[in-house]
Amino acid sequence: MVKITVGIEGMACGMCEAHLGEAVRNAFQVKKVTSSHTKKQMVILAEKDIPEQELRSVVAKAGYDAVSVSSEPYEKKGLFRRSGR
Repeated sequence: MVKITVGIEGMACGMCEAHLGEAVRNAFQVKKVTSSHTKKQMVILAEKDIPEQELRSVVAKAGYDAVSVSSEPYEKKGLFRRSGR
Protein backbone atom coordinates (compact mmCIF):
# COMPACT_ATOMS: atom_id res chain seq x y z
CA MET A 1 0.00 0.00 0.00
CA VAL A 2 0.98 3.62 -0.42
CA LYS A 3 0.30 6.70 1.71
CA ILE A 4 -0.09 9.91 -0.30
CA THR A 5 -0.02 13.24 1.53
CA VAL A 6 -1.35 16.25 -0.36
CA GLY A 7 -0.99 19.85 0.82
CA ILE A 8 -4.26 21.63 0.04
CA GLU A 9 -5.10 25.33 -0.14
CA GLY A 10 -8.70 26.53 -0.16
CA MET A 11 -10.44 24.25 2.36
CA ALA A 12 -12.33 26.26 4.97
CA CYS A 13 -14.59 23.80 6.80
CA GLY A 14 -15.75 20.22 7.29
CA MET A 15 -17.94 20.42 4.18
CA CYS A 16 -14.84 21.27 2.11
CA GLU A 17 -13.11 18.20 3.57
CA ALA A 18 -16.10 15.99 2.67
CA HIS A 19 -16.37 17.47 -0.84
CA LEU A 20 -12.70 16.89 -1.59
CA GLY A 21 -12.74 13.38 -0.13
CA GLU A 22 -15.76 12.45 -2.27
CA ALA A 23 -14.07 13.81 -5.41
CA VAL A 24 -10.97 11.67 -4.78
CA ARG A 25 -13.03 8.54 -3.95
CA ASN A 26 -15.02 8.94 -7.17
CA ALA A 27 -11.90 9.39 -9.31
CA PHE A 28 -9.57 6.72 -7.88
CA GLN A 29 -9.68 3.37 -6.12
CA VAL A 30 -8.62 4.26 -2.60
CA LYS A 31 -8.83 2.53 0.77
CA LYS A 32 -9.17 5.69 2.86
CA VAL A 33 -9.18 9.46 2.45
CA THR A 34 -8.76 11.83 5.39
CA SER A 35 -8.85 15.60 4.92
CA SER A 36 -8.17 18.38 7.43
CA HIS A 37 -8.85 22.03 6.70
CA THR A 38 -6.92 23.06 9.83
CA LYS A 39 -3.81 21.11 8.79
CA LYS A 40 -4.38 22.08 5.13
CA GLN A 41 -3.77 18.52 4.00
CA MET A 42 -5.34 15.34 2.72
CA VAL A 43 -3.99 11.84 3.36
CA ILE A 44 -4.88 9.03 0.96
CA LEU A 45 -4.27 5.32 1.50
CA ALA A 46 -4.36 3.28 -1.71
CA GLU A 47 -3.21 -0.12 -2.96
CA LYS A 48 -1.12 1.51 -5.71
CA ASP A 49 0.31 4.94 -6.36
CA ILE A 50 -1.87 7.60 -7.98
CA PRO A 51 -0.25 9.66 -10.76
CA GLU A 52 0.48 13.12 -9.36
CA GLN A 53 -0.87 15.06 -12.36
CA GLU A 54 -4.17 13.15 -12.28
CA LEU A 55 -4.51 13.76 -8.55
CA ARG A 56 -3.74 17.47 -8.95
CA SER A 57 -6.35 17.65 -11.73
CA VAL A 58 -9.08 16.09 -9.56
CA VAL A 59 -8.24 18.45 -6.68
CA ALA A 60 -8.36 21.45 -9.04
CA LYS A 61 -11.70 20.36 -10.55
CA ALA A 62 -13.09 20.16 -7.00
CA GLY A 63 -12.09 23.82 -6.53
CA TYR A 64 -8.93 23.50 -4.44
CA ASP A 65 -5.19 23.86 -5.01
CA ALA A 66 -2.79 20.96 -4.42
CA VAL A 67 0.38 22.76 -3.32
CA SER A 68 2.41 19.62 -2.57
CA VAL A 69 2.16 15.88 -3.18
CA SER A 70 4.34 13.23 -1.54
CA SER A 71 4.00 9.47 -1.32
CA GLU A 72 5.62 6.78 0.78
CA PRO A 73 5.13 3.06 1.32
CA TYR A 74 2.53 2.29 3.98
CA GLU A 75 2.34 -0.79 6.15
CA LYS A 76 -0.73 -1.33 8.26
CA LYS A 77 0.14 -1.53 11.93
CA GLY A 78 -1.36 -4.35 14.02
CA LEU A 79 -4.16 -2.80 16.06
CA PHE A 80 -5.09 -5.97 17.91
CA ARG A 81 -1.67 -6.99 19.10
CA ARG A 82 -1.86 -8.35 22.62
CA SER A 83 0.07 -6.54 25.30
CA GLY A 84 2.07 -8.55 27.79
CA ARG A 85 0.07 -8.05 30.99
